Amino acid sequence: MTSAVTLTAPSPGTLSPAQLLSAPGPAHTPADLVGDTPVLWVGEPFTRAGHGFWAKLEGRNPGGIKDRTALHMVRAARDRGDLRPGARIVESTSGTLGLGLALAGVTYGHPITVVTDPGIEPLMAGLLRAYGAEVDVVERPHPTGGWQRSRRERVEQLLSRTPGAWCPDQYGNPDNVAAYRPLALELIAQLGRIDTLVVSVGTGGHSAGTARVLREFFPRLRVVGVDTTGSTIFGQPDAPRLMRGLGSSVHPRNVHYELFDEVHWVSAADAVWAVRALARCRYATGGWSVGAVALVARWLADTLPAGRRIATVFPDGPQRYVGTVFDDDYCRAHGLLGHRPPEQPEEIGHPYERTVTRWTRCTTVVDPLAPTDGTRHLPRTAAR
Repeated sequence: MTSAVTLTAPSPGTLSPAQLLSAPGPAHTPADLVGDTPVLWVGEPFTRAGHGFWAKLEGRNPGGIKDRTALHMVRAARDRGDLRPGARIVESTSGTLGLGLALAGVTYGHPITVVTDPGIEPLMAGLLRAYGAEVDVVERPHPTGGWQRSRRERVEQLLSRTPGAWCPDQYGNPDNVAAYRPLALELIAQLGRIDTLVVSVGTGGHSAGTARVLREFFPRLRVVGVDTTGSTIFGQPDAPRLMRGLGSSVHPRNVHYELFDEVHWVSAADAVWAVRALARCRYATGGWSVGAVALVARWLADTLPAGRRIATVFPDGPQRYVGTVFDDDYCRAHGLLGHRPPEQPEEIGHPYERTVTRWTRCTTVVDPLAPTDGTRHLPRTAAR
């Protein structure tokens, strides 16, 4: 005969606050769901035994990392009077910022128009419309500025015909950078010490905003920027790009070049291998940006001295990429299957040395628009 065991919950009066399970408070608005994202240790088998890095999982926000900047830019514009109550918000995006703006629109009562291009995933376009955003798709790329410039020109057209409309201008708005101070402070609270930050670069917002704050606390922090092949941000020539979410055909002024110690360019095939490997062995994964930063962080974890604490930011989760990086037919059609990255990147001495088409590292960081003779670099030590 077995006897039943009765489990009795302790009364609240018998527990100290420290013994209670920590949980976020109730959310009164959708904006309250943003932030306080977890960090995950990424070790073997993605890395070799005894080595690894920490990943900040921004995909745990409702729409991804750009929920932070969308909410902050909209709040700041409303406080200054630049954005009037009920006015339309119009912005160019490949998708993730659009979700953040949709969230801000619901929170603060603004209609949203997202200008994008045919490369947007059907899932992303469907979500944007479900959240009430208008999706305006440009038809052809600009001859010299690609889809990005074409989208931005369309934004200007819509602003000129919509009285009171406002554009956040994520590429040059300093509020985009300021929005990531909370993310940096969360990382410090979660990890205590950070020696190396690996961060993808697109508009420049989260790389500059996070790195700048971390440097206040850790002056010897090493900052590693991750770009895509075919991007102009760090001085390479513009070329067609498959990856979305990082890289650019224009030169965003929110990129703070002086913060970077080195830059890596990663190919689409390299990123696909990394996100698929992450999904199989660590479950937490994402899209193009996640694959690119994970590949670089993996290499740094293997090569830097033991004890170096490496942190990176995973900007989003895998859901929007089910039809691209996680789809065999899509990857096969773009020559992305059956590829395994080399164990280390190629090296170049200067971004203008040659055009890169595969994973490549450079410890000379340049601002392509700096008023120089084209050979000046922003001096940071090559090793710390």
